Amino acid sequence: MSITLKQAETAVQAAKTKAADIDTLMNIAIVDAGANLVAFARMDGAWLGSLDIAQKKARTARYFDMPTGEIGKLSQPGGPLFNIEHSNGGLITFPGGIPIKNASGDIIGAIGVSGSTVENDHTVAQAGVDALR
Repeated sequence: MSITLKQAETAVQAAKTKAADIDTLMNIAIVDAGANLVAFARMDGAWLGSLDIAQKKARTARYFDMPTGEIGKLSQPGGPLFNIEHSNGGLITFPGGIPIKNASGDIIGAIGVSGSTVENDHTVAQAGVDALR
């Protein structure tokens, strides 16, 4: 089971709305259960450098089925996942990536958001996830 394009577009729209509400510009990526890009939006004026970060956050969240901020906590020096960000062609281990689950609790994809503070990135990503509940 994987996220549909319609679901991905719903998540992107909700994330864009939240970003506008908090007055920030974001790059928003949605990947399916196989970590393949399904939908992407770059808000006008959002940082170009965040294109790749948003996609990597989404893939990281799906590869490990947990929010990227949690992976970040585990990847600190001395942590069980120290240096994991160097695997899989580069991961992002700070907030802004969240797995997306269906009503049965199965992971069907993930969202990655980048373009502001990590707190804002996470808030906007959560809005995308919440739109599918």
